[in-house]
Amino acid sequence: MPRLTPFVAACAALCVLAQPVHAQAAAQPAVAATARAAFASADLARMRATARRVTILRDTWGIPHVFGKTDADAVFGMLFAQAEDDFNRVELNYINALGRLAEVEGETAIWRDLRMKLYIDPVELKAKYATSPAWLKALMDAYADGLNWYLVTHPRVKPKLITRFEPWMALAFSEGSIGGDIETINLNGLEDFYGKPAAPSVALADANESGQGFDPEPRGSNGFAIAPRRTADGHALLMINPHTSFYFRPEIHMVSDEGLNAYGAVTWGQFFVYQGFNDRIGWMHTSGGGDVIDEYLETVSSLDGRWVYRYGDGERAVRAKTITLPYRTDQGMASRTVTAYFTHHGPVIRAQDGKWVAVRMMDDPMHALMQSYGRTKARDYAAFYKVMQLRTNSSNNTVYADADGNIAYFHGNFIPRRDPRFDWTKPVDGSDPATEWQGLHDVAETITVFNPKSGYISNTNNWPCTGFGASSPDCVKYPAYMWSLPQNPRGIHAERVLHDAHDLTLDGLIAKAYDSYLTAFEPLMPAVANDWDALPDADPLKARLAAQVALLRGWDLRFSTTSVPTSLAVYWAQDMVKQSSARAKADHIPVIDFVQTRLTPRERLDALARASDKLQADFGDWKTPWGEINRFQRLSGAVDQRYDDGKPSLPVGFTSANWGSLASFGMTAPQTTKRIYGDRGNSFVAAVEFGPRVRAKSILAGGESGDPASPHFTDQAAMYSRGEFKDVLYYRADIDKHLERKYHPGD
Repeated sequence: MPRLTPFVAACAALCVLAQPVHAQAAAQPAVAATARAAFASADLARMRATARRVTILRDTWGIPHVFGKTDADAVFGMLFAQAEDDFNRVELNYINALGRLAEVEGETAIWRDLRMKLYIDPVELKAKYATSPAWLKALMDAYADGLNWYLVTHPRVKPKLITRFEPWMALAFSEGSIGGDIETINLNGLEDFYGKPAAPSVALADANESGQGFDPEPRGSNGFAIAPRRTADGHALLMINPHTSFYFRPEIHMVSDEGLNAYGAVTWGQFFVYQGFNDRIGWMHTSGGGDVIDEYLETVSSLDGRWVYRYGDGERAVRAKTITLPYRTDQGMASRTVTAYFTHHGPVIRAQDGKWVAVRMMDDPMHALMQSYGRTKARDYAAFYKVMQLRTNSSNNTVYADADGNIAYFHGNFIPRRDPRFDWTKPVDGSDPATEWQGLHDVAETITVFNPKSGYISNTNNWPCTGFGASSPDCVKYPAYMWSLPQNPRGIHAERVLHDAHDLTLDGLIAKAYDSYLTAFEPLMPAVANDWDALPDADPLKARLAAQVALLRGWDLRFSTTSVPTSLAVYWAQDMVKQSSARAKADHIPVIDFVQTRLTPRERLDALARASDKLQADFGDWKTPWGEINRFQRLSGAVDQRYDDGKPSLPVGFTSANWGSLASFGMTAPQTTKRIYGDRGNSFVAAVEFGPRVRAKSILAGGESGDPASPHFTDQAAMYSRGEFKDVLYYRADIDKHLERKYHPGD
């Protein structure tokens, strides 16, 4: 049984009053009449019968192991377990996916809702549900029943909006990435286009910048696969390290008598393991595959009171659709109506250079859901490859390993075939038929690697041109649109730690994944030392920065909680990024590359002086150890975390991924504190060995539960902060030895 650390105990004591409403509701042994009234007696009988076929085993870390007779039973139980752990996040994901956020948060969210409703239409999703294969409908039915049974058996829980989940809703959220394709549409451009009371403008508007490569804290992940010849026991190894916002995914195990036995990270509210493994195979997704979203410049004019757009030698009618956007006010509900416009390329999302911009992206939720679930039941590479042939994973790369000793990599999956003469990184001429998509590339035509001679695979949201040693693919042989991101400091780091790795064990792979070297500083350290050396003795910065430069000169570029150079280097780099981000974006260069190659000596030295001043002002001494600054803190179950320098926290050694730290820990929330509190990066992390019996270790940021009163709210926090892992309890006998609670949903 895990023990409460002083931090955990203090946090629990401080946070009880701040817990969400649902966390205070205990399961009810009898179904309350008010909750039961929302469902027909046949619905209640069906849900009750399913619940009796499902057993949930909570281990001593609070991880739910869900056992059911059928796959649908397991889905029912795992959604019930998710709701127990954090119904707030489950519901919020669907409020957002359905374009109903403004009904909860107010008018400021209507443009986010419009963005979703350009693609998500309940009428259309209901039709897709009706035509889905029987097996998929059964899973969607079970998904809705599991959440509804939770609401029925927890009548004190007050949903923000969704009081009854419907099976078709699963199609609104079918992939699992943090920020799906739809969320790449720029909200400012959308509001500029649709937010005016007059007709949409065709005047000049700023181009939409996706910002790829410029995020303050990279959204992404690390995936490593190691071939048997490089491991101690001759078994393939897989490293699963998604870099998401903390608490975005829980850790779940789902098992059925129909062959399902999947363990891993599940995005709140979805019924499939998104990144994980079964007893035969494992899969890890990293974002940033091919260029799969295209924008078309449409030449629009008015004809007989309606909008038309040029196409080829003729014109086509712009399709108009009325979309109602309800929103909450202090006086009650209000709504706004928008007429949205569509060409055959997709919805119009903004104006640019006197034209309308329509966007085209993957829109196939049924097959996406089939693929997301189907890979969890694949038993070997051939079966996994067959699932990949559905080609509906649009935002991810995939790193794969299996018990047969195979390792593989797929750079993207949904890749439209296009004319390579065009620059697909920019909007193309929508009136030219040559810019049309020409179907999808077969998986075999995309950038893939199977059992590379190098014996290892890595991806860190970087290009696929390295990461496999001498076996790396030649990117020149592929259309430029098949890869969209450049190299990054983590990619350089991963290649180094894996290149000469041999006799790896699970613990050895974890050590590689937490290697403390910070590659981004390699060119910066000698540069600033040379800058300082070149200063005239009379320059005020010569004396002012002497101690700082001496400290950095002697640094081994490795982080630790006791490292003073890490603090100085990170604050220095943060200052340079802040000063350079606008110029980097204007030059279409990742800001880290810009900082490394484009700054003048004076800019580097001035930034170092400002960083020293900030450390001195915030902490009383610019020579402050990194662990005093970089902290883990979880005070409440709120989605938008708030931090407090006066409340308990834990020191963390690893840094932002920006600096090449493979173990990522960065802050994206507005910093109102002096200390840095991580909220994005290592979240669920697992290392898996595929021997005759699968063996794995994992760790979560904080813990499994979103309830501050739960012992599993921060029971993994101290281990997480130190980079230590727990043993995964995969087999029933091991689960039974470490059992905290066994029950049927609703008991």
